[in-house]
Amino acid sequence: MHIPSLEILRTLPFFHLRTKMALTLRSSISFVNQKETKALKAFDDVSATVSFAKIKPSSRIQVKNSAREASHHQTHQRDEQREKVHAPSVAHHDNHNVSKRVPVYVMLPLDTVTMGGGLNKPRAMNASLMALKSAGVEGVMVDVWWGLAEKDGPLKYNWEAYAELVQMVQMHGLKLQVVMSFHQCGGNVGDTCSIPLPPWVLEEISKNPDLVYTDRSGRRNPEYISLGCDSMPVLKGRTPLQVYSDYMKSFHDRFRNYLGSVIVEIQVGMGPCGELRYPSYPESNGTWRFPGIGEFQCYDKYMKASLAAAAEAIGKKEWGTSGPHDSGKYNQFPDDTGFFKREGTWNSEYGQFFLEWYSSKLLDHGDKILASARGIFQASGVKLSGKIAGIHWHYKARSHAAELTAGYYNTRFNDGYLPIARMLAKHEVIFNFTCMEMKDREQPGHANCSPEGLVHQVKMATKMARVELAGENALERYDADAYAQVLSTSRSDSGNGLTAFTYLRMNKKLFEGDNWRHMVDFVRSMSEGGRRQRLSDADSRGSDLYVGHIKGTQREKSQEAALV
Repeated sequence: MHIPSLEILRTLPFFHLRTKMALTLRSSISFVNQKETKALKAFDDVSATVSFAKIKPSSRIQVKNSAREASHHQTHQRDEQREKVHAPSVAHHDNHNVSKRVPVYVMLPLDTVTMGGGLNKPRAMNASLMALKSAGVEGVMVDVWWGLAEKDGPLKYNWEAYAELVQMVQMHGLKLQVVMSFHQCGGNVGDTCSIPLPPWVLEEISKNPDLVYTDRSGRRNPEYISLGCDSMPVLKGRTPLQVYSDYMKSFHDRFRNYLGSVIVEIQVGMGPCGELRYPSYPESNGTWRFPGIGEFQCYDKYMKASLAAAAEAIGKKEWGTSGPHDSGKYNQFPDDTGFFKREGTWNSEYGQFFLEWYSSKLLDHGDKILASARGIFQASGVKLSGKIAGIHWHYKARSHAAELTAGYYNTRFNDGYLPIARMLAKHEVIFNFTCMEMKDREQPGHANCSPEGLVHQVKMATKMARVELAGENALERYDADAYAQVLSTSRSDSGNGLTAFTYLRMNKKLFEGDNWRHMVDFVRSMSEGGRRQRLSDADSRGSDLYVGHIKGTQREKSQEAALV
C-alpha cells in the first residue's frame, strides 16, 4: 500500500461525516446504530478504504466526495455546537487534567496474524481500527507470536504481516502495544485459536520432554519452556534466554523506525498467557476448573535439580527430593490438603523454604528476561511492561493456595507482590495487572474470592515500589457495571492509579449497539479521569459516525486521515 507524504498538523477539529456517508458506512459496518441487531461486519467482510490527505494546519478537512461535501457544509454550524459538548478530551489540556487521563487500548484478536504468516482479514481490520479511533481509543495491542515469527527455523524471522499491521495502525493515527509472546496460544481462558511454539522448538521438546513444565504426576505442559533450563543450551545450541533476546533484537531492528512513535510499548512475555507465573491452572483437556487450587510445576529434571541444590545449600538435603507431597490436586480446595489448609504445611519451616525457592526462581526468570529487554529497547523510546496474573480465588484463605501454586508467595503473613513490583521497578518496567473489572460481590461464595482486595494490595505494592501500574480486564465484559469498576480502580484514591488500561478484546460483540455505546462512554470517562458519568442521548443514539478526530499534544504531532 502506497502512503502519500503527510502534512504535519498541530491540532485538528473533531468532525462528523453525515447523511450519505454515514448511511453508506452504517450499511456495511453498522457499529453505532441503536436499532442494529447484528454485530459489526468488520469481522466478516468489510471494504473500507482509507487514505491520507495533504492539508495545512489551518485549512478545513476536505472530504473527497461532492455529496459528502454538501452534507458537511449544510450541517457544519450545528456540528460545531455539538463538538463543544461531545468531543473527547484531548491531551493538550492543563497539566492537572493530563495527569488524570488514562489512555485506553484495545486488544486485537489472537489470530490477527494467520498461521500462514499473513494479516487476517485486512479490510475488516481497517474498518475496525477506524471505529476505535472514532471512539477516542489511544491504540491497540497485538500478540507477536514466537510460533509464527520464528516458525521456519532458528533465527529465521518473518515480520511482514506485523509490518502491514503497524502501517495500518499508523495510518489511523493510533498507537500500538506489542506483546513478545513466547508462549503458545490455546488451552487457557479466552483462547480462541491454536498457535503452538515454533515447530523446531517442539522438535527439541519431543527429544527432551523435560524442557517444559511438569507437575507431580508427570503431566507435561507445552505452553512455555520451563524456566529451569533458562541458561541451558537446549534449543539448537542456544539457551531459551538467548532465543528470547535474539527474537527481541530482530524485532527491534525491523521496526526501529516505528519504536517510540507508533509502537509505544513492548510487553515482555515471561510465562504462560504472557504472564510471569507457572502454568498451575491449565484448562486444556479439563485438567483444571475454577476455583481449583492448581498444582506446583517443579518436576522437570531442571527444576528438580535446582530444588535439590537449594536444599543442600542450607543443610536440608531431604527437602530437595521433591515438591510438597500433601499439596493436593488441581481441582481441590485448600482445606482438602495438608499443605494449604488453615494450619497447613505452607506455614512450616519446610513450607517457607519451598515457597521461597519456587517464587524466587520465577522472580529470577523475570529479572533476566527484562534485563535483556531493557538493554535492547532502552534507547528506542518505547515503554516496557510485564504482565502479572490476577489470581483472586482463595484469596481470603490464609494460604492463598491458588497464588502459591502459580509462583506468587502471597499469604496472610507474606506480601508476594511487593518483591515483584520492586523487580519490575528495577528495570523501569510497568506492572500490568488483570481483573480490574471484577467486584467481590459478583464472585461465588465457595471460591473465597476477593478481586478487589487483590487489586488494592497490588496498588499498594506498586506505590511502595514506585512503579507504574497498568490494567486489563480478565474476562470479556461489555456492561456498564464492569466499566464503572475499572473507572473506580483507575483512580489513585487508595494506592497507585492506572497509567493505561487495555481492554480485552476486539470482536463482533464489542461493536453491537449497547456494548459499543458503553465502550465509547468508558473511553471518554477515562480520558477525563472518570469524571464523565454518561453520554447524552444525542451522542448515544447512533445518529452520527464520528471519524477522524486526531488528538494533538505539545509533544506529539498528528496525522490526518480522510475517507475517499
